[in-house]
Amino acid sequence: MSERGVSTQLTGAPLLRIETRPSDHGTLVVVSGAIDLVTEQALHNGLRQALARSDRGIDLDLTGVDFCDCSGLNVLLRLRMRALDEGKIITVRAAGTAVLRLLSLTGTLPLFTATGEADEPGAEITSPGEADLDLDLRIEVVQLRRAMQTRPVIDLARGVLMASFGLSADNAWQVLVSVSQNTNTKLHEVADSLVGAVTGDDLPEQFQDQIAETVTRLRAVPEDR
Repeated sequence: MSERGVSTQLTGAPLLRIETRPSDHGTLVVVSGAIDLVTEQALHNGLRQALARSDRGIDLDLTGVDFCDCSGLNVLLRLRMRALDEGKIITVRAAGTAVLRLLSLTGTLPLFTATGEADEPGAEITSPGEADLDLDLRIEVVQLRRAMQTRPVIDLARGVLMASFGLSADNAWQVLVSVSQNTNTKLHEVADSLVGAVTGDDLPEQFQDQIAETVTRLRAVPEDR
C-alpha cells in the first residue's frame, strides 16, 4: 500500500492511543499514553499494522508516552527484528522522558537512533546510520535487566491478591488487569495502591469494587476451563 495514504487512527487499549500519518520519510506513528503489560498487545498490533503498510519502515514519535516499562521495549525490539527481515527500519524520531530513560538504562537507544543521545525530552532524534549494533547482545542485555522499573511492585501486588483471596498467580494477574482496564488506571498505579493498602493506605473504592467483582467472577468459573 502507498505510504501517502490518508492518516489512519488506530484504537487500542483505553490507556493507549496510536495514530499513523504520512510523512516526508514514509510513515510516522504517533504513540501516546501508557505502555505496560496491559497495553503491550495493543502497541504491538498497531505498530505491526503500520509496518505492514509502509514500504520503507516507520518513524516513531513517542513524545506523548508518559509511562513505559520493559513490555514496551520488548515490543520495539521484536518489531525491529521483523522490520530488518523485511528490509525496513524502525526509527525513534522523538521521545519523552519515560521512553528515553528506559532506552538509555538498557543500552538500546543506539538501535533506534544514530547518536544514542537526546538531551531534552521530546527532542528530535536522528535516524540510524548503516553501522548496526549486535541485536542479539542488546536483547540479552534487556533480558538481564527485565526486573527494572515496575515489575517488582506488580509482582508484590499479585502476591497480595493471592494471599488475600486464595487466588492462583494467573487469576491474581487477571484481577490486576481487570482493575486497570475497568477503572482506566495504569497498571503500575493499581499495583502501587494494592501494596500501599497492606501498610495502611486507603484503597480507592473503585478498586475495591472491581477486585470484588473480578474475584467473584473468577471463583464462579473453574480455572482449568
